[in-house]
Amino acid sequence: MVPTIELSGLEVDLGGRKILHGLNGALQSRAIGLLGPNGAGKSTLILTLLGFHRPSSGTARVLGLDIRTDAGQLRSQVGYMPENDAFIARMTGIRFVSYMAEISGLPAELALERAHQSFVYVGLGEARYRALGTYSQGMRQLAKLAQAIAHGPRLLILDEPTNGLDPPGRKRLIGLIREIRDTTDTHLLLSSHLLHDVEETCDEVLILRDGRIAAVCNLEQERQANRQFLEIEAAGAGQAFPSALKALGCECSGSGTSRFRVVLPDGVGIRDVYRIAGEQGVQIERLNHRRDSLEDIFLKAMEQAGATNGRL
Repeated sequence: MVPTIELSGLEVDLGGRKILHGLNGALQSRAIGLLGPNGAGKSTLILTLLGFHRPSSGTARVLGLDIRTDAGQLRSQVGYMPENDAFIARMTGIRFVSYMAEISGLPAELALERAHQSFVYVGLGEARYRALGTYSQGMRQLAKLAQAIAHGPRLLILDEPTNGLDPPGRKRLIGLIREIRDTTDTHLLLSSHLLHDVEETCDEVLILRDGRIAAVCNLEQERQANRQFLEIEAAGAGQAFPSALKALGCECSGSGTSRFRVVLPDGVGIRDVYRIAGEQGVQIERLNHRRDSLEDIFLKAMEQAGATNGRL
């Protein structure tokens, strides 16, 4: 099976400064989320995959095509929905989308036909002859999606697709993205600062920090594992309390000796935690029962990457 994206020692220098540092890894899923704080290198990675930035070292392959040697072929097979608007205000929506489809390699007649189909698909059929400058924020986002899918790409790259949308608009756009994922053969790469958007649409996540890979996570496997954990605040807890929990097979971490994060293995329940607390003379003041979320995975990756970078 050809990976959706394969990174091989990918490095990118811009303005004399290294932005991406030796990225390696293969992402196999059809729907991939790209996460990281501001300045992590997400946009640079996207633009490099699209061929706008040339690697200073290494390379990447998208659907088996090398970004160095197959850039022309690759661009015809990728649809790109950018974060920032790039419209000609007086151009009608239908003309804009058909024009972009032509740039992607479709003959003019077929490009116009696909443009009409795309506008109807995203729900802007009645607005296709209006000037883009009259569109609302939500309509502009849908128009960007229409132009990205009009030529039938094998990979759809979405950069902050729900940016600036109100809750109904966001729900509508996420629904369209999920429909594309579930009913077509199109692969997805979605970059967003909204973890919930990624969690709703993606099967695998690449997390960047400071131009390096902080984590690669298969969300489907995480969902199946769906580990239970407790957040505990306790009074009078010394080292004996977490040690006793670890003896039961629990994973314990926390700050100081009063706050703990405890992962429960199979067969161990909250009753066992209270029993250990009673035996140790520990008073549990607060206990939250949760399951791992993408936010937990993201924060853990940031913490580990920060500790690693601090040792370099």
